[in-house]
Amino acid sequence: MATYRETLQREFSAQPGTFLSKLRPGFEWDQEAFSRLLEAMQTCCEEQERTPELERWLAEGFWYVSWYVKQWTTHERFPRPYPQEYYDKAYQRLLLLASWFFTGESPWLPGTKLEPL
Repeated sequence: MATYRETLQREFSAQPGTFLSKLRPGFEWDQEAFSRLLEAMQTCCEEQERTPELERWLAEGFWYVSWYVKQWTTHERFPRPYPQEYYDKAYQRLLLLASWFFTGESPWLPGTKLEPL
């Protein structure tokens, strides 16, 4: 099983089979791949709370997905097979994870395991 760092490296560089690689240009929202991305981001945030410095590639990746996913998937031609509520929760989760990453403060209670979307 890949570590969170390996997963994020693959995701942030949009390697084949990742959420971002399917999102564009394939116009596919892969729920399983998105869940893997969220899980890796959460684990990273948990680890970063104890680290005073941020690595640039991680910061760039968190910043990018926090706005890009919503921008790309709200395009009128992007297929949206799931209810709007699902996408709203997904966008919010990405923003909250980015906030946690950059501030070092979780928006959730300590020890909270985030439910899958």
